[in-house]
Amino acid sequence: MALRHFLTLNDCTPEELQHIIHRAIEMKKQLANIRQQQPFKGYVMGMLFEKSSTRTRVSFEAGMAQLGGHAMFLSPRDTQLGRGEPIADSSIVLSSMLDIIMIRTFGHERLVEFAKHSSVPVINALTDGYHPCQLLADMQTYQEHRGSIQGKKVAWIGDGNNMCQSYMLAAAQFDFELAIACPPGYEPDKALLEAHADRVTVTHDAEYAAQNADLLVTDVWASMGQEDEQKARETAFASFQINEALMDIANDGALFMHCLPAHRGEEISENMLDHPSSVAWDEAENRLHAQKALVEFLLLENAKG
Repeated sequence: MALRHFLTLNDCTPEELQHIIHRAIEMKKQLANIRQQQPFKGYVMGMLFEKSSTRTRVSFEAGMAQLGGHAMFLSPRDTQLGRGEPIADSSIVLSSMLDIIMIRTFGHERLVEFAKHSSVPVINALTDGYHPCQLLADMQTYQEHRGSIQGKKVAWIGDGNNMCQSYMLAAAQFDFELAIACPPGYEPDKALLEAHADRVTVTHDAEYAAQNADLLVTDVWASMGQEDEQKARETAFASFQINEALMDIANDGALFMHCLPAHRGEEISENMLDHPSSVAWDEAENRLHAQKALVEFLLLENAKG
């Protein structure tokens, strides 16, 4: 049986993704029991961070502790990867000592190369191309508040970045319509758009995308590594803010999500995180539960081999 990784949402079937979401909801409700059971006592996760993060580190580290295991934080200063060791060599060695590895890095090809040579499951904790763990949390959050997202409309307002591209894969995997609103020149990958043309549309009008939407989602205008573009992006994205007026255009009961951290007054209005439609705090917490369910799924699936 081939080793299972989680590099994008496409590494699971729609049915497996639904299983992970439902398991996350169950784990959230049974937190005390999971702590007592500690099903993965003695297991060790390696956490390779080439990009810094608060929520990703805390959620994976806390999640492994709750499952009875241990998570080991490794920055570029702590590994030979940061000193130029070939990715394949690092992967072979680290996977011989660990039970599961999560990586937060820049180019998606670095993650793919690492997974190719790993003897244990590898989880994408964010690359420049995709952020699938966040999508698990987002889909769990929608499920908890509104039920199935199948057949609904999601509006992505902002940059065609890794989150936007992950929403494109989610649209296919969870069977919903996705309207992307971004400035000209900031669209997601062209090949990805063509592959999902049956359910993904692109517009340069935020209000048009928000019409009849059941969920509005955004991210910062300048992602990590794009800080030198901040001023130019502020100008380009000025009309792509999610605010109270944009929420009024969406369907009654529409939800608002943001993967955080947020820049109030930029991609969202000052009070949007506290708006009645906002489930951003639940969304953040659900990173913990969705990732625990993912870790359980990968470890159990690979044990079958």
